[in-house]
Amino acid sequence: MNAITETQRPPATADNRSALYTLMTVWFFWSFVAASNGILIPLFKAKFGLSQTQAQYIDFAFYAAYFVGSVIYLLVSATLKTDILNRIGYKNGIIYGLLISAVGTLMFYPAAELKSYALLLSGLFIVGLGFSLQQTATQPFMIALGDPATGAQRINLGGAVNNLGGTIGPTIVSLAIFGSIAADAAANASVESVKVPYLIVGALFLALALFFRVSKLPRITNDEEVEVGTGVLKYPQLILGMIAIFVYVGVEVTIGSNLGEYLAETRNLTSSQISPFVSLFWGSMMIGRWTASIPNFDLSLTTKRILMFVVPFVAFGIVLGVTAISGSDISVMYPYAICVLVVIGAFFASDEKPVRTLLIFTGLGGLAMLIGLLTTGDVALYAFISGGLFCSVLWPSIFSLGTAGLGKYTNQGSAYLIMMILGGAIIPVVQGKVADTIGIHNSYAVALLCFGYLFFFGFRVSQVLRKQGIDFDQAVKPAKGGH
Repeated sequence: MNAITETQRPPATADNRSALYTLMTVWFFWSFVAASNGILIPLFKAKFGLSQTQAQYIDFAFYAAYFVGSVIYLLVSATLKTDILNRIGYKNGIIYGLLISAVGTLMFYPAAELKSYALLLSGLFIVGLGFSLQQTATQPFMIALGDPATGAQRINLGGAVNNLGGTIGPTIVSLAIFGSIAADAAANASVESVKVPYLIVGALFLALALFFRVSKLPRITNDEEVEVGTGVLKYPQLILGMIAIFVYVGVEVTIGSNLGEYLAETRNLTSSQISPFVSLFWGSMMIGRWTASIPNFDLSLTTKRILMFVVPFVAFGIVLGVTAISGSDISVMYPYAICVLVVIGAFFASDEKPVRTLLIFTGLGGLAMLIGLLTTGDVALYAFISGGLFCSVLWPSIFSLGTAGLGKYTNQGSAYLIMMILGGAIIPVVQGKVADTIGIHNSYAVALLCFGYLFFFGFRVSQVLRKQGIDFDQAVKPAKGGH
């Protein structure tokens, strides 16, 4: 998309960099809250006496809000016959989104007082509504800060911050709710234990909204004749991308969200003891995204290759450090270094090309799920968790390929893709239902099927784009990073 400021000229490079760093702050909280749902699921399952399917309504409420928020955005834009973000600007879209999310987190207090599962779900739904608006505004904003061909590299930096939040979020929230990792901590906790942690998160949302209000972000909109409606759906790359986003977010969320039940059944762990493994899953996303960030920096080829080995293990070390701080035994995680070596090899084989990246990482993700299904013990556990490594670079590859060539439909295309975060609401519930039927271990066949579609997407979308004269593997570096 073409970007303009109030002076009709792109902002200076230094301003671009400052604006980029400001925008990256909201990415932290998206994953901080989303990953922490993995702590709430087993807690609420125990306290409210829920089935695994019912417990997954937590993710359903949170991620369904992205779909509803995007539908509202599109309907209001159609009614007013103008693109809402183009009218109010991306900056204000982010501010309003933060205020909406703050309202959702503040609802946790009365919901916990009343011990109402429905009200707690409503609070998560409102948080998700705010995130929907934030994401719809933030990602085109970051792309518009420079050459659209390198926009995904800027999204990649946001992804690196995103999963730092996802790595430390479960540990912080778990300690805030339970106080310790002792087995009896979960038994002693109550629904009311969530009140203060989420009040603090709400206060942080309000503070961040104020920070954005006073920040000197450029006013950027789409200077092409923006069309509102469903005309964007004529582009097959968008349709394929919508399904891919649905499946990708679904598989990412379902692996982590069902992990608590998997650990309960296979290792007899309580909800107060699962945070190290939930953090390892989201930390795996961080390992991949930090590694994918390396090409964004002006470094020699030799330095980049060295960092391709160093950065993943630095990120892995952070995961171990967070786990150690919580008081958990980190030695049980040392074998996971083998999975880290595998993903390093995948990065070298991908050669920074988006389609090749999709094929290699989705292929390895499917293989990991298959290994997990066919084995038990640590091998199965770490095979399932390694799905985070192979999901880590998929989002911006899908996002950039799905919106390639949309022109004046870019904002609408972005909204439709954000809408498909709905997969994070549907697929975990599907796996929960499968788990209630055939067991939690075998239910990870759902994740295997998801990786299968994403592998197909890599082939098909490249064919579609080449027919339109677009070949990202030849023209630009890949889109890595993530949601």
